[in-house]
Amino acid sequence: MNMSIRPRRLRNGEILRKMVRETRMDASTLIYPMFVKEGTGIVEEIPTMPGQFRYSVDTMGEKLAALRDAGISSVMFFGIPDYKDEVGSGAYAEDGIVQKALRQARKDFSDMYLITDVCMCEYTSHGHCGVLCGHDVNNDETLKLLAKTALSHAQAGADMVAPSDMMDGRVAAIRELLDGNGYQNVPIMSYAVKYASAFYGPFRDAAGSAPSFGDRKTYQMDYHNSREGIKEALLDVQEGADIVMVKPAMSYLDMVTKVKEAVKVPVAAYSVSGEYAMIKAGASLGYIDEEKIVCETAASAYRAGCDIYLTYYAQELARYMKEGKIG
Repeated sequence: MNMSIRPRRLRNGEILRKMVRETRMDASTLIYPMFVKEGTGIVEEIPTMPGQFRYSVDTMGEKLAALRDAGISSVMFFGIPDYKDEVGSGAYAEDGIVQKALRQARKDFSDMYLITDVCMCEYTSHGHCGVLCGHDVNNDETLKLLAKTALSHAQAGADMVAPSDMMDGRVAAIRELLDGNGYQNVPIMSYAVKYASAFYGPFRDAAGSAPSFGDRKTYQMDYHNSREGIKEALLDVQEGADIVMVKPAMSYLDMVTKVKEAVKVPVAAYSVSGEYAMIKAGASLGYIDEEKIVCETAASAYRAGCDIYLTYYAQELARYMKEGKIG
């Protein structure tokens, strides 16, 4: 048959396929989400996330060292406090769990890039992401505490802060307080397009952050909406976000692409706990090949346009990249 154009020509052999690959990945773009907990001697597996653990400050070093050795240079800390109250005071306490983890990690792992999740849900007795007014979160009062939390993280050694609360105006409030205290060079990675998703279930078990009543649909986004996501991303960039995130990743890759086209800052995608748990469950039953699925889902996020990928599989992905299985 006379065909001058044959797409299969460029698929003939591994070397050629890699040469013409459109989507390329590097371990420097991976961020590992890490749970740190009050106490000592804790390495506690999370039942809903097999292979993931809660660490105390004195035990987290072994994991950080393993990540660094694998080529992962960036981690994001999520704190699990002993004490919770109505206003989430542990989030911005000088001796809060994240603040303690930052100081220790900064001392022992000065070459790693430390990012913090800025939110209230792990620290409030009601499990919502801010100060309550009746049964609703008071947006503007919450902004003050979010900014205070971000500042406390910067003061403890955070390289970057990442507000995940989805309150209106939080990026501007954080940027103003950071700048006013001499932290102009601390970037903000905003969870700009964060949907009210069932994929967060295992995380809420891991962090003990499930709301005690209601849900978060008055501040996290309706998963039916895409134009609203672009609006949120553009607003956050206007307020000073240096990076914007889409969360979750797997079911929202269309939003990764749309946000990438709309903004002129790097775009992150967070492969969340539910995605991790589904892969683990399927692999444990022998239904799927875990390694291949992990590589494929990661590639899909980068193909959609993400520049940064937050994943509980960061360490494994870094190894797969070294082995030439992905990248």
